[in-house]
Amino acid sequence: MREGSIVNVIKAKPKSERQRTHITAVNGLVDSEATERVRTLFLSDIHLGTRGCQAEQLLDLLKYYDAETIFLAGDIIDGWRLKSVWHWPALHNVVVQKLLRKVRKGARIVYVPGNHDEFLREYVGESFGEIDIVEEATYQLLDGRKALILHGDKFDTVVRNIKWLAHLGDWAYELAMFINRYLNIARRKLGMPYWSFSAASKAKVKQAVNFIGAFEEAVVADARHQGAQVVVCGHIHHATIRQMGPVLYVNCGDWVESRTAIAEHLDGRLELIRWDETALKAGPSVALARKLEPAF
Repeated sequence: MREGSIVNVIKAKPKSERQRTHITAVNGLVDSEATERVRTLFLSDIHLGTRGCQAEQLLDLLKYYDAETIFLAGDIIDGWRLKSVWHWPALHNVVVQKLLRKVRKGARIVYVPGNHDEFLREYVGESFGEIDIVEEATYQLLDGRKALILHGDKFDTVVRNIKWLAHLGDWAYELAMFINRYLNIARRKLGMPYWSFSAASKAKVKQAVNFIGAFEEAVVADARHQGAQVVVCGHIHHATIRQMGPVLYVNCGDWVESRTAIAEHLDGRLELIRWDETALKAGPSVALARKLEPAF
């Protein structure tokens, strides 16, 4: 599917203006069918349109959690891959419809595009299905801290300056995900838990570790410059919450390997949700939501 066709799916009108938007909280809870309610949910790097996207597990999470505000911190739709290889199964459309259904029930959803869905940056300042598209966002957490929400690709020199190398790396990553997919099919048959080949490789390769560290420092420096006490990002598929000097660094992770998200609870507490662990603990609640709740 070509880029113009992708835009038709989201039904937005172009606007070239770049802006950083302050997002105010939505008061009240909206989805009586959800199991757990949170103030804010942060998601990134879902990569709809790729075979590696864990759409079914993401739907389980969206049914389990009711959030007043949801931030989509980039790489939600993988425009890079859709330009070259069309892959859009029905389940990926159900994810989009589920998000739109949450908006209809009263949630506010804010979409901050990344490099894989950079085509949406032409629509900053517009909305589709009442989902706001912004370049970056600031948001006041319950405890009063200012949070900066961005994707993070602007700190990746390869993505910004050597596009062909970035696309080559993307294909290498897809190959790693292909290996990972079939490796875990075998592991499931043997009764073994999920294991991420790519994440394990990144943790052991010194260059990858150095890149992650440099990326985190650059993101934190930008947050300090903008007067934020918290920064929420994605891009590197490395979920974490950790204090870095005066700034709390938060990375949402991804829905290709780690299946992670960030929640701001009703008491203001920030939590890194590792969905595999949460689903295991929730057990029957997740299964019931999957069985009874329609996506839209």
